[in-house]
Formats: sequence, C-alpha cells, structure tokens
Amino acid sequence: MGRLEGIVKPATGKKRMRIAPWLVLFFLAPAIGELLSGSSPPVEFFSPFGLTLLCLLYGGGALLVRELTCRWRGGWRTVLLLGAAYGIIEEGLMVKSWFDPNWMDLGVLGTYGRFAGVNWVWAAGLTLYHTVYSIGAPVLLTTILFPAHRNEPWVGRRGLIILLALFLADVVVGFLWMTPYRPLAAAYLLTAIGTALLIWIARRTAAPRRAPEARPRGSLWRMFLLGLGWAIAFFIQLWALPSTGMPVLALLALLVGFSWASIALAKRLESGAVFDSPRHVLALASGVLTFLILIAPLQEMDKSRADNTAGMAVVGAAAALFLLWMAWRLRIRPWPEPPTRGMF
Repeated sequence: MGRLEGIVKPATGKKRMRIAPWLVLFFLAPAIGELLSGSSPPVEFFSPFGLTLLCLLYGGGALLVRELTCRWRGGWRTVLLLGAAYGIIEEGLMVKSWFDPNWMDLGVLGTYGRFAGVNWVWAAGLTLYHTVYSIGAPVLLTTILFPAHRNEPWVGRRGLIILLALFLADVVVGFLWMTPYRPLAAAYLLTAIGTALLIWIARRTAAPRRAPEARPRGSLWRMFLLGLGWAIAFFIQLWALPSTGMPVLALLALLVGFSWASIALAKRLESGAVFDSPRHVLALASGVLTFLILIAPLQEMDKSRADNTAGMAVVGAAAALFLLWMAWRLRIRPWPEPPTRGMF
C-alpha cells in the first residue's frame, strides 16, 4: 500500500475506495481500444510484455486525459480533444502509422489518401477511433461505475507526474521498437506541434459545467441505436468507402464533418441534456461498443488474418455481459445528484 500512496490521492478513511476508479480505467482502456477491437487478440494482449506496454499506453493515456479534464474543470469536449491528442501521440509520434506506407493494418489506405508522405485518411480515421474508443468510452464507463468520485481527482500530483513519465517512456519504447520507419523530420515536427495545439485548445475551452437543464429524455433504445449508428457510419467511412473510388478530399471532408458532429454530441452531454440520466449515456456508449462486440466472433473466424485470433468470440461475449451488468447495476443503485461545477 505504501507504494500506492504517491499514486492514489490521499484521503482519510477512503483510500481503498479511491484506488478502484483509476485501476479500472487503467485496464479498461486497453481492453476496449486493443482487445475488443481485435487489434491485439487475447494471445497477444495477455502476454506479459504486451499487457504491460498496452496498459501503460492506453491506461496511462486515459488516466492523464481524465485527470487533466478534472483539474481543468472541463467536460466531455475536453475529454474528446485530449483524446484526439492521445490518438496523434500513439499513431503519429509513437508507431508512426500516419507516415509508414507499409504499416501492417493499412490495407488500401497505404495508397488511398497518401500524399506528401502522410496517410491522410488513415490519420483522420485512427485519430477519431482513439478519441472515442480508446479514451472517451473507457472514461465514460468508469465514471458511471464510480459516480461518487466523478468530480474529484483520482491520482495525486506526484502520481500524475509518475504516470506521465511512464506514459512517455512507453511512447519512446514504441517509437524505437515497433517499426524502423522514420518519417521526414518536418512532418514529424508538425505532428508534434499539432498535438501540443490540441492540448492547448482543450485547456482553453475547458470550463465549469453548468447545472443540468430540464429537458425531455428520449428512449433508451433511441440512445442505443444512435451509438450503434455512429459506429456503423464511422467504420463504413474508414473501411468501405476507400474501396469505392470515392474522391479522397470528399472522404476527408466527410470524416472531418463526422468528427465535428461527435464534438457537438459531447457538447450536448455537457449541457445536461442526457447526462443527468446515466442509463441513457450508458445506452449510447453500449451502442458504440456493440459494433465491436458483433464483429468479435467474425474476427475469430477470419482465416485471412496472419495473427492468432482465438478467443475473440469470448472477448465479445464478456464485453456484452459487462455492459448488461452495468445496466442492471444502474437499476438497483441510485445515482448521486449531479454537481453544478466540474467534470461531469
């Protein structure tokens, strides 16, 4: 317990309770971003080296986003903007898939949308993916799981510094080990500047959340279908449309507009239009994740993949049961009154 005191914010009589939120988020972020998505099937994900690398990257990144948002008194727009910065750090600065034309997961996007040494469609799509799946969804689900602690820091100042150091060390290891590809210095520098700019914008736009507005709520199924529709539309843009011969600029404009609409939805969540009902927000997140749950068994049956996808059906089933358990939990436990200031 002594080693955790610098990581978990001290609190008399509540120290053990405060360990749980950050620990859940630390493992939930890579479980969604890498395991459920099939990017790292169970054999890869649960290897000691892979689990350590992914938890420090995804879990560390999600915790940094959540803690900065909380300290800046920001809301869901802040989470998504910092999530986009995280996506750039991982795909642009760490593994360099933004630039590498031979990156293992590119497929047609290694040529479609490539200009001036940058895979533009892949860069836009993966940044949005990490924003929602690697950062936004895990932070949202963990917040719903621990409502009593949603408006307070989960790690202390020293823990935040340690977390940042471990995250950056993980990024450096990935930069040196994941691929020998080295992009042009100018492109890499501009990517780093873009990351810093996003963080600056997130800080500047963060503001205390207003008291929730009294508005009629839609049905839970409507929220679920909204999330599922978002996911289907996103993956159609990233997977299907590049093979249709659609003009690159048109697809990029579509992705940018789609990202803008996602930010607008986050703004609505901040206004209290639906977040005063956690069941509605859980339904929205469940719809977003259901797409990955549905394709999980299909990935296990895909014989064209070179990696070992055994166990993906079990992963999908476990994710579905987890979401159903969360929905059941919300029905039997009251949700504390929402704060008038702060993150959520």
